Amino acid sequence: MTTQIAVRLPDDLVASLDRLVCSGEAPSRADVVTRALRRELRRRRAVADLERLGDGDPDDLDALTGHASRTTLELE
Repeated sequence: MTTQIAVRLPDDLVASLDRLVCSGEAPSRADVVTRALRRELRRRRAVADLERLGDGDPDDLDALTGHASRTTLELE
């Protein structure tokens, strides 16, 4: 299911979207925006994961392994 929303973007971003679509690098404006939003959400989750790990020893792979084993991957 999808929901259509209205988003105001600066003209230069719209021109960049259109160039990607015209060149065949993306199927649509919506595809580029969707991929960018998903990438940003993944980035934010990664930052939150790092914050949860705390300021411990960066070489402490036990904490990282434990965290990774409890984390579900969301694949596109």
